[in-house]
Amino acid sequence: MDTTATTPTTPTPHTPYGTPDAPRVAVRGEAHLEVDPEIARIGITVNARGTDRRDALSDLTRRNTTALDLVKSYGDTVEKLETGAFSISPQLTKHGRGERVRAYHGRVHITAELTDFTALGELTSRLADLDLTRVDGPWWALRPDSPTHRHARQQAVREAVQRAREYAEALGTQLAALIELADLDAENPNAYGYDGPAVMRSVAYGGAPDLPTEAAPLDLEPQRQHVYAQVNARFTMTPPRLNP
Repeated sequence: MDTTATTPTTPTPHTPYGTPDAPRVAVRGEAHLEVDPEIARIGITVNARGTDRRDALSDLTRRNTTALDLVKSYGDTVEKLETGAFSISPQLTKHGRGERVRAYHGRVHITAELTDFTALGELTSRLADLDLTRVDGPWWALRPDSPTHRHARQQAVREAVQRAREYAEALGTQLAALIELADLDAENPNAYGYDGPAVMRSVAYGGAPDLPTEAAPLDLEPQRQHVYAQVNARFTMTPPRLNP
């Protein structure tokens, strides 16, 4: 039986700040790009109201179909079309000691996403011209897979390398190796994301369905998008000669 004692291994000390033989430099690289939006979203709310539930539902169905058909008529310029919440609810009123239904109110929410901003202005005006229809938006954005995000990340990395190289040159030395490159997306909620809801540029409610001519298209100015990227980078340098 082997009773030889095993000598415990001394752990290697952690040197987050480097050593005289391999000094480290830590920098942050940042990028900020300002670009045109790629898509625009609008919210469409179709309403109906009547004293009879079935009549209110029929009116809501008809107006919803009219709005959807109008959006679909723009073909490939509409990248996405989705129906959200639907509701039809009674409105009660006091009647003696009890309550009775005064009317029924129906509502359907639709979201449309367009890539052609000229068509967007025309479609927004035509939707707002429909009876009991509300249009909210537009909200401008980039696609999640937009190449702008990649360009911002690459620019942030190049900026980090350049900054570290300048520090090394100030010491009369040069970079030796990359130790770590950390993406900061998770700590910055606005990085590569949307710039937040844009200012509401067109809101309309109601409208006369029997106008002799259609409403003039809205002149919408796309809101520029700001894309940010940040990285932390650590490098080792060749030992500088600090003696004069």
